[in-house]
Amino acid sequence: MAEFWDSRYATTEYIYGKTPNDFIKEKLSSLTPGKALFAAEGEGRNAVFAAGLGFEVFAFDASEVAKTKALDFAASLGLKINYKTAKYQEVVYPENQFDILVLVFAHMPAQYRSEWHRKLFRYLKPGGKLILEGFAKNQIEFNSGGPKELSMLFSKAELQGDFAALSDLEIEEKTRVLNEGSHHKGMASVIQLYGTK
Repeated sequence: MAEFWDSRYATTEYIYGKTPNDFIKEKLSSLTPGKALFAAEGEGRNAVFAAGLGFEVFAFDASEVAKTKALDFAASLGLKINYKTAKYQEVVYPENQFDILVLVFAHMPAQYRSEWHRKLFRYLKPGGKLILEGFAKNQIEFNSGGPKELSMLFSKAELQGDFAALSDLEIEEKTRVLNEGSHHKGMASVIQLYGTK
């Protein structure tokens, strides 16, 4: 899978754009800067935005090409992000370390979803915030991006189960227009989730 993403990112274009996801932008802008972890962060658009707000940013992705592009993007703005190349199953951070955990279109094989979500959740401090946007099952009917395998798309029930320890949970499935580079463009079915550990 890392080879797939290396190949996809191997272009001078930032394929998901350089502007942050608007749901992430809205939520991060309302929070006091702290230590934030961005999972499967790709070319860095959301991590770099957070660094610009004053967050101490940590990120990982399976793609070395994505990491290089993210670090170049941050450096071009005089910003710093701590970015490692790692897959979900091998990434390690101290537990209860982060004030914010961000998952933006961070899809994974269905058989590992719950395990990996719970692993990432352990890195979030008590009182920390989880911000997630991902493609819903109905995205299979759209051509605006995301996995083409139904089992890799999210349902509200799955996410509520994976993150059952959240309080003050806000979760909404909606259809909206994406305009995120050339690879997330057009009408899409998404789930947005926000809650407190």
